Amino acid sequence: MFREMRRKNQKLSNEVCEKLLKEGSSGVLALYGDGGYPYAVPISYVYDSGKIYFHSAKSGHKIDSVKRNGKASFCVICRDEIVPEEYTTYFRSVIAFGTVRIIEDDTEKHDAIEKLAVKYAPNESEESRSDAIDREWAPLCMLEMAVEHISGKEAIELVRKRNA
Repeated sequence: MFREMRRKNQKLSNEVCEKLLKEGSSGVLALYGDGGYPYAVPISYVYDSGKIYFHSAKSGHKIDSVKRNGKASFCVICRDEIVPEEYTTYFRSVIAFGTVRIIEDDTEKHDAIEKLAVKYAPNESEESRSDAIDREWAPLCMLEMAVEHISGKEAIELVRKRNA
């Protein structure tokens, strides 16, 4: 169902892909948008145990797209070093494919926003984090993407450097 990577020597292992997803700070979520056009939105996230969690408002283009068709891809660029003298970039990226759903259960929703809060404010106290979550709870929507396939690739120059 998912295509094999053409340049297999540049393929990252699933373990490396998961590590990069855990370390990344933002990515681009691509959904089936209005009129059949792709809708790609930059977004912060947290990856945990084969699932990617996103926060959202309760209405808008993203939510309409998820309701229309939950299939999605999510791309994280973990490295993008411009090398002008070679007319290229030394990149490392990951793409995850899966299905996105709106989390309806309050306990599940709270667990998801807690994971996101810990990722982006790891030094905050539990009390401070809890206060922030409570303040934003009413308009908050949480999304979960169950990863079905993951693929990662890096620049051939990085492969060569690692193998040297």
